[in-house]
Amino acid sequence: MTVRLSIISVALLGAALIATPADAQHAGHSMPAPMPNPVPSTEPAPTTADPHAGHMMPADPAPTADPMAGMDHSQMDHGSAEDATSISPGPTMETPPPPEAGSGPPRAADIIWGAEAMRASRQDLQRTHGEFNVFWLQGDRFETQIRNGRDGYLWDLQGYYGGPTSRFWFKSEGEGSFGERIEDAEVQALYSRAIAPFWDLQAGVRQDLTGPSTTHAVIGVQGLTPYLFEVDAAMFVSYLGDVTARVEAELDQRITQSLILQPRAEIKLAAQDVPRLGMGAGIDKVELGVRLRYEIIREFAPYIGIEQSWHVGGSADYARVRGEDPSATNYVVGIRFWF
Repeated sequence: MTVRLSIISVALLGAALIATPADAQHAGHSMPAPMPNPVPSTEPAPTTADPHAGHMMPADPAPTADPMAGMDHSQMDHGSAEDATSISPGPTMETPPPPEAGSGPPRAADIIWGAEAMRASRQDLQRTHGEFNVFWLQGDRFETQIRNGRDGYLWDLQGYYGGPTSRFWFKSEGEGSFGERIEDAEVQALYSRAIAPFWDLQAGVRQDLTGPSTTHAVIGVQGLTPYLFEVDAAMFVSYLGDVTARVEAELDQRITQSLILQPRAEIKLAAQDVPRLGMGAGIDKVELGVRLRYEIIREFAPYIGIEQSWHVGGSADYARVRGEDPSATNYVVGIRFWF
């Protein structure tokens, strides 16, 4: 009788298990029933979670539902806002320098090797890395000018000798017509001192070699502006008190590695009429030109170009008195060199 009751009990238990829904059998795994896109809960996540919460699997969503909608994001650690703001936008040093770095004496090697030995070493280092004198000479314009009437020539030379911050500059300009005396010629001797990156302050003397022999004191600046305009501006005060000025600017536009287009402008000014120099007060002369040169090598480049010049105001009147045209067009052929 006891055996028969046991068999009946086992049979009833098996039937009950078969009849129990699948959801009830897996209730311990917290599998949610299919549902539409849930609204994220604003309540904080519980401190004690179901050990199987990280394995929750959503039911198949509708075709148009967000594929991430059925996932429980409450237990996913995406990092806090504070952690996100603390992330460096760029690379950082894995091992920063110690706090005492740089706090020692500026010439600590003197303690070990002696001041005399290190002084010689520092001087040698300066000579090796740029603190030495250099000679440089450039013929910026050395050309023949083809114009109405008698053709002419022009030179514009400059150079320096010295170091990176202090230099002796020398400059020479002049022009004339073939078969005639030189019309204008001058030389300048200047001391130059660096006052800013790419800029030098220059001071010295200028001597005119033709016409009335005149000596001028010179002060000016020379350097490189933004967009690579080379500028040379100077004011001249003659021993008679005449004040004049000159501003030159040019720009190298590289077309290819060897072909360069160079626009150039020059303006001459005077603070007063200077009849003996043929200069009127205000703007005396304006020159605008463009030259196309080809660098056979960096140090040697032939060029061709065109230049237009105008005497203005009182200077134009002085030019007419001398029998000259106040306006002139010159076609130029020349070379540019440096070493």
